[in-house]
Amino acid sequence: LDLVENLLFSGQPSCLPFIIIILATMALFTTLQRTTQVASRSLPRLIAKAGAARGMATEKQIFNQIQSSKNIQKITGSMKMVSAAKLKGDETRLALAKPFNEWTNALCGEAVSLEEPETVTYEELPQKTLIVPITSDKGLCGGVNSFISRNVRDAVGKITAQGKECDIVVVGDKGRAQMTRAVPTNIVRTVTEVVAPGNFTLCAAIASEVAAAGTDYDAVMIVYNSYVNAAVYKQYYKVIKPFAGEGEDEPLVEYEFEPDGKSEILDDLYEYMLTSQLYYCFMDGAAAEQSSRMTAMENATKNAGEMIDSLTLQYNRARQARITTELIEIISGASALED
Repeated sequence: LDLVENLLFSGQPSCLPFIIIILATMALFTTLQRTTQVASRSLPRLIAKAGAARGMATEKQIFNQIQSSKNIQKITGSMKMVSAAKLKGDETRLALAKPFNEWTNALCGEAVSLEEPETVTYEELPQKTLIVPITSDKGLCGGVNSFISRNVRDAVGKITAQGKECDIVVVGDKGRAQMTRAVPTNIVRTVTEVVAPGNFTLCAAIASEVAAAGTDYDAVMIVYNSYVNAAVYKQYYKVIKPFAGEGEDEPLVEYEFEPDGKSEILDDLYEYMLTSQLYYCFMDGAAAEQSSRMTAMENATKNAGEMIDSLTLQYNRARQARITTELIEIISGASALED
């Protein structure tokens, strides 16, 4: 400033350009200094906004995720308790259905395990078979329906490779949805919206549907889940053949039928045996479904708890970062005022 005053009072016109250049430089320097001070105070906030724009979750978003996870944890915990209560009733109905169905084992044999599907060949099946997989109408029950669909798909492939024929009557909406994608050409009928818990009358109606679709088949193969305990269930299939044949193949020759209407009695007995077996498989599958749903909801509740812990840690870190940013802004502002 002293230099500018000396030049102004010197009275020389040639000094005017130097004066203008000096004043412009001083104004530019002052503007840059003020801009730097403002930028130093706003830099932490701009960095935080840039991080959020790149995809980093903000504190509010993390808090909303924690609340959503807590709500899901409450729902899955409630569903677990409901499934545990329903499982008790299904266990009671299954215990009553077991002796009711014991007599069918003497006529159509024991059920075959599908625990190792690669060892099952299905060579005992006749030329034309109707497959009846028992699935559920509701989801959120683990792999209950997936295991049945996978075994049915494997069975269709092996039966077809042997030059035999097979069709499918699906019981349950979840099984229908899965098998429609896997083996759509083999499905001839579906039975959905089955009311739970089932009863013998309901199974008789399902058996009538199966019998109506299976009049031209040599056997009916039921694929179902078998309840072992609250943590374990296995897959089985059972083959039921109609009472047909003449001569040496005539069924139940050791019995006498009065009045003389053996064919009609055998038809009724076959339908009743099919109903009894479906009733048992339905009760067995319902218990397995509830046990699997209880386990699935327990795992979901545990996973939700772990997610809440992880999000809480992330939320605390974001909160600490915000507090640190605010402290930096306060210190930067105080330093700017001192300057």
